[in-house]
Amino acid sequence: MEKEKPSKSSASYSAENIQVLEGLAAVRKRPGMYIGTTDIAGLHHLVWEIVDNAIDEAMAGFCKNIDVIIHKDGSVSVEDDGRGIPVDKHSKTGKSALETVLTVLHAGGKFGEGGGYKVSGGLHGVGSSVVNALSTKLIATVYRDGKTYEQTYKIGEPQGDVEVVGKSDKTGTKIWFWPDPTIFEKTEFDFQTIQNRMRQQAYLTKGITLRMTDERSDLRYQFYFEGGIKSYVQHLNLNKETIGDIVYLEKEVPEGMIEVSLQYTQSFQENIFTFANNIHTIEGGMHLTGFRSALTRIINNYGRKNNLLKEKEENFTSEDVREGMTAIISVKLGNPQFEGQTKSKLGNAEMRAAVENVFGETFSEYLEEHPTDARSIFGKCALASRARLAARAARDTVIRKGALEGMTLPGKLADCSSRDATKSELYLVEGDSAGGSAKMGRNREYQAILPLRGKILNVEQARMDRILGNQEIKNLIIALGIGIGEVMDISKIRYHRVVIMTDADVDGAHIRTLLLTMFYRYLRPVIETGYLYVAQPPLYKFQQGKKVAYAYTEEEKEKVLKDFSDTSKVNVQRYKGLGEMNPEQLWETTMDPENRKMFRIQITDAEEADKTFETLMGAEVAPRKKFIQSHAKRVRNLDI
Repeated sequence: MEKEKPSKSSASYSAENIQVLEGLAAVRKRPGMYIGTTDIAGLHHLVWEIVDNAIDEAMAGFCKNIDVIIHKDGSVSVEDDGRGIPVDKHSKTGKSALETVLTVLHAGGKFGEGGGYKVSGGLHGVGSSVVNALSTKLIATVYRDGKTYEQTYKIGEPQGDVEVVGKSDKTGTKIWFWPDPTIFEKTEFDFQTIQNRMRQQAYLTKGITLRMTDERSDLRYQFYFEGGIKSYVQHLNLNKETIGDIVYLEKEVPEGMIEVSLQYTQSFQENIFTFANNIHTIEGGMHLTGFRSALTRIINNYGRKNNLLKEKEENFTSEDVREGMTAIISVKLGNPQFEGQTKSKLGNAEMRAAVENVFGETFSEYLEEHPTDARSIFGKCALASRARLAARAARDTVIRKGALEGMTLPGKLADCSSRDATKSELYLVEGDSAGGSAKMGRNREYQAILPLRGKILNVEQARMDRILGNQEIKNLIIALGIGIGEVMDISKIRYHRVVIMTDADVDGAHIRTLLLTMFYRYLRPVIETGYLYVAQPPLYKFQQGKKVAYAYTEEEKEKVLKDFSDTSKVNVQRYKGLGEMNPEQLWETTMDPENRKMFRIQITDAEEADKTFETLMGAEVAPRKKFIQSHAKRVRNLDI
């Protein structure tokens, strides 16, 4: 029997559906409490809040189109064709429902009865009040009941009542806001960041159209995916050698809606993204636990049933069966309970059993109905299992070596005298020459130096057993003190600042990329805790008599030269490598906390990071060539 489609009638969605929980707190005084941070991530969080409200309307069946525009003046507008936020007077606040959701924290459609939301990612109106409070100006436009309503705000304060400004035969809401530069470190929105988020949301809510426009550069994109997360997996595996078809299921159960899509590849990395009500649950949760449990059980059962796993052989572990797999797990439920440090872990226990049962049944049927694919998948898991056993032996050797040697860490490591990890720094330096300068120029109290010989192994194309056979990587793991794999313990790290310091040339960039790949794939907690940095050595040294200055970029070069009285008499030295600097220069320019420049490595978008490392360091040449060609114009300093 076909379900009745939701009506666009606004009769069931009025002011009474907006429940007020508490007054607006001092959002401007403590913005971090509401958007996490006031840096570039917090700035973009404003867009996510408004877009999530529109997505709620789409998940409820009332919205089919969402338009996001970055305007020339740096403001952003988000418009949907949903029902439109109610504008009638709210019985508890005495204000219009529109003003209530824009000025009262925790006032939104999620909390109402009847016309509220069965499923909600954002809380309709809740995020809007935070965006309003952190914007110098906000214009809210509502289309409903044949009319166009409008209300303007400045720093969260209404500049008048809701007014009818015209007629309209459409429905929906448009929020146009200008971020407050006194709150945010930067107010320039990044098109790529918003584009990636819009693409993800379009995959997760199949059938809706998301349009993006950047008036600053006249860039326009439109996303529409009828296949939903099946198309998402296809996108993630675009440049990978795949095994079998994409397995897809969508089923409504008493606990909510479950949607799963997966496909195996020949790569060594697992690539799993989980969502609850379109919110990216980066810490996983019950839906991921249920999925992993079913996956491991079904593949082992298949192996036993078909005599592929012999009686004396151990079952595959969860790690074995996930190698090379790309999967999206998306659940929608009425009352999500989020846990974890970032409130991004699903805690609803009932969803574990629901996902395990529904996915287990579908995946079991797939293996039975696709015997060729099933045996290829099983073969992939068997290779992963053998590699795991070999890696365990190698890892045990590394860990045992680190434990037995105690204070006698890797021979090349020049350790610092401090045993306080919060004050200690480890520099990963390219080559013995630069390592020698760094050792002599450092502050021995808190700075340790580990020279790396040549280029470390490309871990993107290697399993753990090969990785732990690489001497440079072994030295690094022992020096860090945290172990690797399932025994990793980030709390045991010996340095709270791990600095990659390589030459400012092509080889240096390659070594830096190899190290970043290593940290991202196998030592990710070092990045996630904010302990990984990249040093920026100077490109130029300028000297005129006793006056010395340095430039770190080509742009800085011209500015620095202007500071000298007679430019023609300035001696300009272009550094090709760290080894060209004497210890005093290396300390002064790159290691002295008073003068140095370094960048903290952050993972702002796991999907994009995964795709970039796969492109740069994977086996496929064509995508890498395309990447280099498309980014070549951005490269300012290239040594050949």
